Amino acid sequence: MSFRNRIEAASQLADRLAHYAREHPLVLAIPRGAVPMGKIIAEALDGDLDVVLAAKLPSPGSSEFAIGTVSESGWMQIADWARETAATGEYMERQKQILMEKMRKRREEYTALKAPLDPQGRIVIVVDDGLATGLTMIGALEALKKTQPRKLIVAVPVASASALADVSQHADEVVCLLTPRFFQSVGQHYEDFSQVSDEEVTEILREAALDRTTPRSAVKPAPDAPHR
Repeated sequence: MSFRNRIEAASQLADRLAHYAREHPLVLAIPRGAVPMGKIIAEALDGDLDVVLAAKLPSPGSSEFAIGTVSESGWMQIADWARETAATGEYMERQKQILMEKMRKRREEYTALKAPLDPQGRIVIVVDDGLATGLTMIGALEALKKTQPRKLIVAVPVASASALADVSQHADEVVCLLTPRFFQSVGQHYEDFSQVSDEEVTEILREAALDRTTPRSAVKPAPDAPHR
């Protein structure tokens, strides 16, 4: 099984999440690839769209090989396999500061387009186009927990079995359409996995800001609403 593109994948996720339409959820997309997907899901569920930022911590030998994750709040998790690299404590701290500065600048750019939405007390659905290691998603989830959402849901079209197991420990619910037995990369499960441009993200966020010219009240949790 594969998806034609992110649009088809997002539509299928929206169908699986349809029962949350009555809750006016907050859909948070991880830039850039998941932003067009988040738009489709937010529209289908009569929810709000925003972004959540997290970044992979690269290994010293390869910028493509992640050894951890950093959230924009400064939360950091180091993967078990980081021990097998030449990453020192000093290296990881330096990379953390670099990544946080990049996320700060990106947040400023996005805030200029639309003010961030408060997840507190809301059903929050975090969307990505797939999970390979799950590190970026875990960073996003841990940052969001501090904002006290009513419920924290992960929605992805495809994931490796190991990433799905790891991410499930950080969320209240995980919706995943496909968990291939032999997983190599997220992109292999899309016929079209074209890169999403900064311009496309900018346009989607502008439209999301316009859609909120008449804000709706968010659903607040009952006093004893659990959140793990």
